[in-house]
Amino acid sequence: MTIKVLTIDDDPAMTEMLTLLLQNNKYDVVSASNGEDGIALVKDAHPDIILLDIMMPGKDGWQVCEEIRSFSNTPIMVLSAIKKPAMIASTLDAGADDYLIKPVPGSILLAHIKSLTRRNQANHNMPTDTTSLQNAPAFA
Repeated sequence: MTIKVLTIDDDPAMTEMLTLLLQNNKYDVVSASNGEDGIALVKDAHPDIILLDIMMPGKDGWQVCEEIRSFSNTPIMVLSAIKKPAMIASTLDAGADDYLIKPVPGSILLAHIKSLTRRNQANHNMPTDTTSLQNAPAFA
């Protein structure tokens, strides 16, 4: 199964670099250059993971993250040059699942993408029938 990544970043150079890296590693990539288009693509393209910049004109990354969280549980990874702990914490509080500081080595970015998508897929494969969980042994 090909993993679909949505990048939301107003910097065309960053979007192009991400697209090249991800496509070279067999990911399907869709991109938006602003928050409004990114939100629409989450609804239309149904990505497996979202890579989101924070500092964008119009709707910033915090607003985009909060709006996406109002209708989707798709993992959101923030890529930002902002290093301030309070800003990182507020982004995670807004609903982001991960936060990496730019510039991010490609191997680190790919490892985080794999980790988030693996965790998300595992959550989707959890049993919905709780009767099997009720009969499971307890661990002390």
